[in-house]
Amino acid sequence: MKKLAFFSVFLLAFMIALPLSAGARGIDPIVTTQWLEDNLFSPNLVILDVRKGEAYAAGHIPNASNVAYGAWAVKRKVLNNELPADYDLPDLIGLAGINKDSKVVVVSSWDTFSEKMDAFRVAWTLLYMGIKDVAVLEGGYNKWIQEKRPFSTAIEEKAGPPYKGEINKKLFVGKKEVMDKLNTALILDVRTPRIKNSKNVPATAIFKDDLTYKSKEDLEKIVTPIVGTDKAKEIIIYCDSGKLATSWAYVLTELLGYTNVRVYDGSYEEWALDPNAPVE
Repeated sequence: MKKLAFFSVFLLAFMIALPLSAGARGIDPIVTTQWLEDNLFSPNLVILDVRKGEAYAAGHIPNASNVAYGAWAVKRKVLNNELPADYDLPDLIGLAGINKDSKVVVVSSWDTFSEKMDAFRVAWTLLYMGIKDVAVLEGGYNKWIQEKRPFSTAIEEKAGPPYKGEINKKLFVGKKEVMDKLNTALILDVRTPRIKNSKNVPATAIFKDDLTYKSKEDLEKIVTPIVGTDKAKEIIIYCDSGKLATSWAYVLTELLGYTNVRVYDGSYEEWALDPNAPVE
């Protein structure tokens, strides 16, 4: 039996402040630094900085709250980047000052490729918790500072009551369901070896050389031959630990309009523990 190498869709494709379909959301899924500076103190806007506390204290976007990435993706036994328990997430979201009416912009560091992904993992978690108006900041805090935009060292106290909302359970999938879907769902991976019957898209294809994403048109040219044009087709995405997979899931749903995208949270770390899990 081959040990299953995980699916990890990770074609993180994003474009600057892409236009939205009519009435879909109240904020673009990816916002520019200029947009954010113009809207720093807009009503109901929450700027969520997910960098480590010491980085936030050294300087952050004015009016931003801080709940570090490590709180949003926990370690469970041998599995990294796992979703926190459903009963913990409302308190965590409330700590960030987020409520059901919030428009949330998630800001991460772009010092490493992994840190670029932090914003998308947190954004996907917020979507899972039923928060509709979620965005990520293109270029993260790095681009903000490179452009000499204003920053603050004041510690912002934004904590509010625990969040109340309806969880969107369909956004995550477990190993058993992945096994059941091997021959019916489209499974995307950016690595090799990979889960049997999965397709592969290189993760690096999303980014330009600067701190921006490729255009929507270029991303569609890359991904459409792989996933097709059926926006309702079930797509299951995986990676090493479930972090990168959420980024691609975010792009497919929030930017490109696919409606049945799910993330295998355990991803390759869990799959590889099962000697009966097929790989190729």
